Amino acid sequence: MPNKLAGSTSPYLLQHQNNPVEWHPWGNEALEKARLESKPIFLSIGYAACHWCHVMEHESFENQTIANYLNEHFVSIKVDREQRPDLDHIYMQTVQMLTGSGGWPMSVFLTPDMKPFYGGTYWPPERRWGRPGFLDVLQAILDAWKNKRESLLKQSDDITNNLRAARKFSQKQSESSTESDQEIEIDESLLWNADNWLIEVFDENYGGFGGAPKFPHAMDIRLLIQLQTRRPTEQRLHVISKTLDSMADGGIFDHLGGGFARYSVDEKWLVPHFEKMLYDNSLLAMAYLDGFLLTGNPRYRQVVCDTLDYVLVDLTDEQGGFYCTRDADSEGVEGKFYVWSREEILDILGMERGDRFCEAFGVTFGGNFEGQNILHYPEPLAAIAKRIGTSLEGIQQELELDKKMLLAVREKRIWPGLDDKVLCSWNALMISAMAKAGAAFSVPRYLEAAESAANFIHASMTKPDGRLYHAWRNGTTEIDGFLEDYSYLADALVTLFECTGDAKYIDRACSLVKMMDDHFHDAQGGFFFTASDSEALITRYKDQHDGSVPSGNAMAATALVKIARLTGDARMTQLAEETIEQATYLMHHSPGSVCQMLIALDHLLGPSTELVYVASTAEGKRRTVEHAFSELRPRTLIVLSILLDSGDNSLSSTRLSELVEGRECIAGAAAVLYQCSDGTCQAPIKI
Repeated sequence: MPNKLAGSTSPYLLQHQNNPVEWHPWGNEALEKARLESKPIFLSIGYAACHWCHVMEHESFENQTIANYLNEHFVSIKVDREQRPDLDHIYMQTVQMLTGSGGWPMSVFLTPDMKPFYGGTYWPPERRWGRPGFLDVLQAILDAWKNKRESLLKQSDDITNNLRAARKFSQKQSESSTESDQEIEIDESLLWNADNWLIEVFDENYGGFGGAPKFPHAMDIRLLIQLQTRRPTEQRLHVISKTLDSMADGGIFDHLGGGFARYSVDEKWLVPHFEKMLYDNSLLAMAYLDGFLLTGNPRYRQVVCDTLDYVLVDLTDEQGGFYCTRDADSEGVEGKFYVWSREEILDILGMERGDRFCEAFGVTFGGNFEGQNILHYPEPLAAIAKRIGTSLEGIQQELELDKKMLLAVREKRIWPGLDDKVLCSWNALMISAMAKAGAAFSVPRYLEAAESAANFIHASMTKPDGRLYHAWRNGTTEIDGFLEDYSYLADALVTLFECTGDAKYIDRACSLVKMMDDHFHDAQGGFFFTASDSEALITRYKDQHDGSVPSGNAMAATALVKIARLTGDARMTQLAEETIEQATYLMHHSPGSVCQMLIALDHLLGPSTELVYVASTAEGKRRTVEHAFSELRPRTLIVLSILLDSGDNSLSSTRLSELVEGRECIAGAAAVLYQCSDGTCQAPIKI
């Protein structure tokens, strides 16, 4: 018989609806049950594409003995971290405080008043690999609850107090700071300090930053690209190119279907953790787009297109929103959908072409992953072409045909699971990527997808008063929006306005930052993650550090800087400066954790440029888009102004009227560019 998760909209919770564990969703009913029965809460947090979440479910949550023990002695609550990032953040911070590390599945024990007292991640059912067995953990927790409750409750109070104290980072320095720390200047030195740090931790052998497991640090790459436009160096360019090349060559990239996996379990980018997350593909598409505009390397453009096309094919709802995740597992095996044997490839392609394909993609009879092969480029194609006596263009064309043949076979396999939730924040990241790529490459389908998703959020995930929902699935919206929903979407709408010239997008962006100010602002600077009228949890925190996605405060600062420059709104300028200022300590002492905030600082410091394009015809608009987005323009904002037949400016009634006032299309010109830099405007230029 299904448990209480059966009515959930979350694919992750629905995966657990038939467990013998009497799971409850997070809510008053479960919390009240724990209070009335005086039982500890077992809180399990994960997500639908999490491989080890599946493992723990099979080993422990489908185990009748363990389920019986949980049902008798605990109130068990299951949470989808993607639906409830507020809960995930609080209790992940707990696990990190207790164990020094974190991850999913996250397993936390709480008092009935939500205070944590013990936690960890994956536990096997019996003692294994130096980890205690899950049943042993449950028995120890129950013994402490019955016989040492006073001590346990004190521990929960101490942990909760530490969580509450941790949010007060806005003082800009820790208690151990020296006087000099308190006098950190908010200037370019913070950018160059971050630059030096990233170059220092760069992996010269394989690209990227740090060792295994290796994550694609998209915000780090984008920061370096912006710094390269400030003060170019060969060393930084090498770091950027080596990292982009290595990820694109590695197994972390799906060479048949497009898109990136979550991370690489090894330092070489070969063996991925196979799930594909919407946010990774959004952020990496933007990084490769920036890389293409910086270097002109056509490979980077192809990676962008392959990634976005993957999203359009596999992660796009018919109503326009983008889904969360494609799972790593199929048929209960991680990566089975994606890997190949050499024999299978030779059978599909034939011996001669199959041999060339296997040489190009490092496919062997022994395999490189559990007896199977993950496709990757072990060496440049040019070297292979030279060795086999053919042209680079020739082998590229042959491999493209081969990949299509293998992809057709792969699509007949049993597919990994799909998490078809639509999250506002993650969709906003993809809207930015689609819009920018559509404009830069003159590919209408990307720009159309960006507009479709933005309009879907406006129609289906926005309340009558303009406030946002966080999640949507199958026509049902739930969970009030968090800071990341407002800040990511505001920034995406600015980008969409730049790429289309449609004033409704900048108007919506301005409304969103006004709501951020009204409902999320902290008087000490920056923004809380939850709104002032959200569910009361044990602490109201402020996310400052980037994780797998940019921090809500960093994206708020990024959006605010842009909107302030476009509109001249003094309040937006003030909020942007305060939000960046309260992260000064982290930018100075821990730059790798706040790269998106450093990107916001780069925008704030300028030099800032506004490019106002005025066009009177469709051809003029085409020229303006081509001119505006054909090169990398950090710290620059684009305004496309279209003059109507009546001569009225299409933006004259918007918040940008001062910026476009008096801008006219010169007689005989299809389009005209008005350029202003740091408050000084130049003479108009025909384009």
